[in-house]
Amino acid sequence: MSTLTAPSRIADLLKQWNITKEHSGVSTGKNWLKGEGGRLVSTSPVDGGQLGVVRGASRAEYDHCLATSQQAFLEWRSWPAPKRGEVVRQFGEELRKHKAALGKLVSYEMGKSYQEGLGEVQEMIDICDFAVGLSRQLHGLTMHSERPDHRMYEQWHPLGAVGIITAFNFPVAVWSWNTALAWVCGDVTLWKPSGKTPLCSLACQAIIAEVFSRNQVPEGVSVLLNGAREVGEWMIHDERVPLISATGSTQMGKAVGTAVSQRLGRSLLELGGNNAIIITEKADLNIALHAALFGAVGTAGQRCTTTRRLIIHSAVYKAFTEKLVAAYGQLRIGDPLDEKNHVGPLIDRSAVAAYLNALKAAREQGGRMLVEGGVLEGPAFSTGCYVKPAVVEADPEMAIVQEETFAPILYVMRYTGDVKEAIAVQNNVKQGLSSSIMTTDMREMEQFLGAAGSDCGIANVNIGTSGAEIGGAFGGEKETGGGRESGSDAWKVYMRRQTNTINYGTTVPLAQGIKFDL
Repeated sequence: MSTLTAPSRIADLLKQWNITKEHSGVSTGKNWLKGEGGRLVSTSPVDGGQLGVVRGASRAEYDHCLATSQQAFLEWRSWPAPKRGEVVRQFGEELRKHKAALGKLVSYEMGKSYQEGLGEVQEMIDICDFAVGLSRQLHGLTMHSERPDHRMYEQWHPLGAVGIITAFNFPVAVWSWNTALAWVCGDVTLWKPSGKTPLCSLACQAIIAEVFSRNQVPEGVSVLLNGAREVGEWMIHDERVPLISATGSTQMGKAVGTAVSQRLGRSLLELGGNNAIIITEKADLNIALHAALFGAVGTAGQRCTTTRRLIIHSAVYKAFTEKLVAAYGQLRIGDPLDEKNHVGPLIDRSAVAAYLNALKAAREQGGRMLVEGGVLEGPAFSTGCYVKPAVVEADPEMAIVQEETFAPILYVMRYTGDVKEAIAVQNNVKQGLSSSIMTTDMREMEQFLGAAGSDCGIANVNIGTSGAEIGGAFGGEKETGGGRESGSDAWKVYMRRQTNTINYGTTVPLAQGIKFDL
């Protein structure tokens, strides 16, 4: 194993953020509470090393944090948006300084490759840059009134407290997507991280706390609430939290959406993906190979945008699958902090069990293994979390193909007709996050992107299903939840719209010509 993964080295890494072996996971900013709730043990899937213990929030601490954030909101919303943007700009600068260290922590605690850990921190930096510009562009519309001497316009105001529930696979980036935008919009944020990656959240809170302190940002603008599932339950049922942004499984999202809607709150849901790449007979197979390979094995298949299905035209099916099998034979699996490796471990053994169950189901349902899967054994894989990326020749109607398995399993299938047939196969799943087509034919491309084409929130041409850019709105349709984060006008979900009418005349025209003899 790489010397970078030695527990002593990680302990040294954590010291720069003043994170001790046992640390509170509850903070209102620069102030850390005791953490009187349950204890979370952070264990690396890389080598099984115990990284630390994080103490979660009690109900009393949760209520204290929320009250502090509500008080902070009263001041924070009155700061000019560009001034809030300046604070976020400084956060981005601090992230640049901590990029290597935070990237290592992400890699070691979560298990993704070091390169991907660095990429995740870069996403944080990028959203800060985006949010800084956005802080001067929170614009509404001006409209002509039907009444004389009147003017109408729309403006946007902050909502208040934004609850953020994040998953283990992107332990820092998704939080930043929400917070950077929410902060420049004038909101305060409450973050419930995954219990599988709590140390990453402590590092982020330590970095932002220093920035907030030197800018005299009120305590409570950034609240951290580690803990068990019950902490998230408190948040989603709390009427004091008008918006819940939740990332996770479709099952989790349905529960969150139901609870929040019952209190007429708002939900931003980023849920499951069952993403496909269509490879037409007019595709550049070299481009398609690179896109499919990274999309399928990146983060060991633990991305919501992971490529899970390849829909390949029969004319190129044999040639492409031969290239694909050969490429899989060159994958290096192991310590993710060793930059020579392409694939790290799954997050834990429960994820491994789900992977094995999916392969078993695929065989039972008639799938044929083109690249055999399995759990890797030996001293370098002692955690039992390292698995072989698998490729399964499958029928699109197989039940297991319709599901999302958070692991590196790629299903390949063929089509024989025109691109409309392939699009129908792609769309015939419950999820609708990301999609891609590989083609050099403009007509095929336009059909894929048209109203009768891909039904996903993301539709790409000649690039893979993963690797979304900050500038575009990120999210999907159907059981993916319908939410949008990050770029474009996604900022509007963190604000409330207000329509204003101004009468600068000397009379008050009433509706339907009504008059009062006054």
